[in-house]
Amino acid sequence: MTARAIERLDDVAMDEVRLTTPVGEADLARLKLGDVVYLDGFVYTAREGVYRKVVEQGQGLPASVTRLTNVNFHCSPAATVRPDGAYVVEAVTATASFRFGRSMARWFECSGAKVIVGKAGLTELAYREWFVPHGAVYLTTVGYGLGAAYGKCITGVREVHWLEELGIAQALWVLEVERLGPFLVEGDREGRSLFALANREINRRLDEVYHGLPKYAMSRFGESTPRDEIV
Repeated sequence: MTARAIERLDDVAMDEVRLTTPVGEADLARLKLGDVVYLDGFVYTAREGVYRKVVEQGQGLPASVTRLTNVNFHCSPAATVRPDGAYVVEAVTATASFRFGRSMARWFECSGAKVIVGKAGLTELAYREWFVPHGAVYLTTVGYGLGAAYGKCITGVREVHWLEELGIAQALWVLEVERLGPFLVEGDREGRSLFALANREINRRLDEVYHGLPKYAMSRFGESTPRDEIV
């Protein structure tokens, strides 16, 4: 069956999808731009410190991690230690993914990641150049202030790597999760971006708003040049 074309926001169905890690090829293939995703199983945190170790220093992800999951969450955990020495993560703070841009192509090669979860997304060019060749997708967190809500979906800490060396925020944490989300498919396997689609839609509708208005209708708000002449 031919997938529905997505050209405007009205074409985005936002179906709810629940994925179990490691996420398989069939599940990745059925994800659509704008789908609402929840995760079960395991995810791992990896930020700048882990990326330096894996991409720049060539240390590689621990084999136990890659066996469990192919989902990398760009975030830092709010972790505490119980009296028995066990770790508890009660919240996570998502990190803007553009910070990892120069490392992403090599990251996919070194880690085998298929799903990146983060904040704010990347450009369509980044998705086409880095994600598409590896069959990967990007999920974005929804709004701000959901760290504690996401934390309620974390049922345990399976492993922690490089904690003493990198510290709590930068260490690699393997988290067991149940219905972790919601996240949105921001970058799909065709290299399209939900945010870019929304921006194009907004720009089109701005033109519709301006159409038929007197010249410089918004001058009281500082407009001094026609929109089509602004570079």
